[in-house]
Amino acid sequence: MDNQLYFDMWKMGRTRLTNQLDYISEDDLLKRVHSESNSVGWLLRHIAEVEFLFAKNDFGRDLNIKAQTIGSIAKDRGQFNELDSLLKLIEKAEEELGAAIRGVEEWDGEITTAEFGTVTRAEALGRIMTHTAYHAGQIGLAKKYGE
Repeated sequence: MDNQLYFDMWKMGRTRLTNQLDYISEDDLLKRVHSESNSVGWLLRHIAEVEFLFAKNDFGRDLNIKAQTIGSIAKDRGQFNELDSLLKLIEKAEEELGAAIRGVEEWDGEITTAEFGTVTRAEALGRIMTHTAYHAGQIGLAKKYGE
C-alpha cells in the first residue's frame, strides 16, 4: 500500500475530530462529562500533543515537543481554555503528522516504543487513528452532556 492510501485512511479517520471543530465554542472548553473527567479543552490539547509525539517518535519528524497532558503533570485544571490557540495547535498537529505519514518509506518496518512495544509503522498508524477518534468521542459526549 502506498503513502497516499495510508494518508487518506488517516485523514478520514481524523474526521471524527475535525467535523466537530467548527462547532466548539470557548464555553465548551471547560465542559466535562463528570467532575473527574477531562475537559474539552484538555482533550483537544492532548490529541494535538499525542499526534505531535507520534509524528516525532514513530514517524521520524524532527520536532521539539513539550507535553502538558501526558505523565505526572497531566492534571486538568481548566488551563486549556483559549479556543483559537487550541485550534491552531490541532491544525499544526495535523500538518506535522500528515507530513510524517507522507514521508514513511517502509510501512512494515518496525518501531519500538515504551507505550505499546514493538509494532510496524502501519500498526502505529492504527494506534494514533484510534487514539484521536476515542478522544473525539469524549469531546462529543462532553459537549452534549457536560457541564
